[in-house]
Amino acid sequence: MPHTLQSILVLLASAVVVVVLCRISRLPAILGYLVVGVAVGPHGMRWIPDNETTRFFAEFGIVFLLFSIGLEFSLAQLKAMRRSVFGLGGLQVALTTLVAMAAFYWFYGWQVGLVLGAALAMSSTAIASKMLAERNELSTPHGRDVMAILLFQDLAVVAFLIIIPSLAHPGKEMMEKLGWAALKAVAVLAIILYFGQKPMRAWFQLIARQRSAELSMLNLLFVTLGLASLTAYAGLSLELGAFIAGMMIAETEFRYEVDEHVAPFRDVLLGLFFVTVGMSLDVLVVYANIGLVLLLMIVPMVGKLALVTALSRLFGASRVTAIRTGLYCAQAGELALVMLTLAFVNEVLDATTTQIVLAALVLSMLSAPLLIQWGEPLVKRFTANDWLARAAQITQIAAKSMARQDHVIICGYGRTGQNLARLLQSEQIPFLALDNDAHRVREAAADGGDVVFGDASRREALLAAGIGKARAVAITFADTPLALKILHQVQYQRPELPVIVRTFDDTDIDELLKAGATEVVPEVLEGSLMLATHSLLVLGVPLARVLARIRAIREERYSLFRGFFHGVTDTGDIADSAQPRLHSVMLTQRAAAIGRKLQDFALGDGVEVTGVRRRGAHSASRADDWTFAEGDVVVLLGRPAAVDRAESKLLRGK
Repeated sequence: MPHTLQSILVLLASAVVVVVLCRISRLPAILGYLVVGVAVGPHGMRWIPDNETTRFFAEFGIVFLLFSIGLEFSLAQLKAMRRSVFGLGGLQVALTTLVAMAAFYWFYGWQVGLVLGAALAMSSTAIASKMLAERNELSTPHGRDVMAILLFQDLAVVAFLIIIPSLAHPGKEMMEKLGWAALKAVAVLAIILYFGQKPMRAWFQLIARQRSAELSMLNLLFVTLGLASLTAYAGLSLELGAFIAGMMIAETEFRYEVDEHVAPFRDVLLGLFFVTVGMSLDVLVVYANIGLVLLLMIVPMVGKLALVTALSRLFGASRVTAIRTGLYCAQAGELALVMLTLAFVNEVLDATTTQIVLAALVLSMLSAPLLIQWGEPLVKRFTANDWLARAAQITQIAAKSMARQDHVIICGYGRTGQNLARLLQSEQIPFLALDNDAHRVREAAADGGDVVFGDASRREALLAAGIGKARAVAITFADTPLALKILHQVQYQRPELPVIVRTFDDTDIDELLKAGATEVVPEVLEGSLMLATHSLLVLGVPLARVLARIRAIREERYSLFRGFFHGVTDTGDIADSAQPRLHSVMLTQRAAAIGRKLQDFALGDGVEVTGVRRRGAHSASRADDWTFAEGDVVVLLGRPAAVDRAESKLLRGK
């Protein structure tokens, strides 16, 4: 077998195994690729050589990473978040870089200090955004601040990619090269973005009219690598050209289609880049300098945590929001590895320094999920005694609710809460909204909205909002754990008070109803109802019959819509694996259920028969005296384990 093919097979097998383990343990795949590189590289088991060919292909991973960053770059989003992006994010990157640069200046000089400072200023977009999404915190105040900081870091790395190659030259020559690089970067950006926008849109429209997926893929590779080569010929980096290509396409209507096409290339090649980073890590050098490695891991993380927390407070965030923002931004990031590799290739950093800093960055990324997870008790400890701020909030809430009687307490003043408030206002029903987003509350209050800052899950906030004289409570956000806390407080204070709860799907309907919710509105099922309503009306079904059908479904707690048949595309979502699902069981000739009635089977808790199809006819409604026959298809609803047990009883009698 050729040596190259053997190396590819070893690399693929190792990557698949380790990435699967990372997925199971809920760790980022980046860490798995780094571990693979350390294990199979020249400093590990030496299965794969660290040669120019491997690094050449790995560099395309960075090209597509920067292309994806440019693709997500939105001028409208940047304008809307400019205060957080350029204020909070800009100060974080600038201060972290300057402080680290000053610290390393005495040991390595300002050039190395600048590279290391810039690298330490970066945070992991992959880790932070993934954990924010998993914990449903992307729309929280700290979630928005974290994403603003990460957005500025993505912009800052473009500037650092221009600066770093010039740092290896002596003083005067370095300044000349840096000046020329900056001028060329500005010129290339101006020419491509100003003059290239219309031709780019026209070209992509021409390609799209051909309706060829193959042609679209070839065009995408041509545009990305072509612009990257253009900036490389101008004496700049490939990565800058890829970023510009992404920016240009981001302003066209083909943005999402292109992102879908580029994802496989980006993920595979980026994985290869992180493998090569791991291959360059010499475990013996790291072990010999383990004290310095740990120092470079811990000190920057603690420093960034303190700095980001202080800056968030400076920009008006609460203490809780500021600490959480700091926890998410404290770790190192994948862009730091890119800058470190670029500095080593351009001989700005020596091999030993690169090894030590690289190991510190990898350990920092490994510890990030644990830091975020264990940081929540720290947040509560530091904020538990913040009585003055809380007392001010409670006073403000009480002042607003004092004149209200028979009002509705709206928990959450996002889009859903604001729409509900408008409808209540049109019916002249008084309400008071509680929201923990200080910026949103400030904007809405300035517009005359009856909204105050407060955490609706706290007993004192609900009491101040007038729960004792309220007419109803509406929980407008799809966060089941937080909704359960509010329901617990309402049940303790006024168990008879109606509570309407919004949730994402039908997973937690029963739990919320059991906790005291009067009505649960699953947005996925309500969307299905609206789609069904319009479809039936278009098909000519009388309006009265449609409304009666929809009313019956709601009265039966969406029983007709509970669960759905899962396919291959539904199996990748870990959180979705516990959802109730529909499953069809065909009764064969030897099935234990044939000739017996449904009431003869104890299918167990958590599973029910929603219908039976016979001889291709529509499903019959479930009836305990139904007698099963060969060829019947029994439709079960329940969680996977309960459905499997019920299927076994129907087919095998046990």
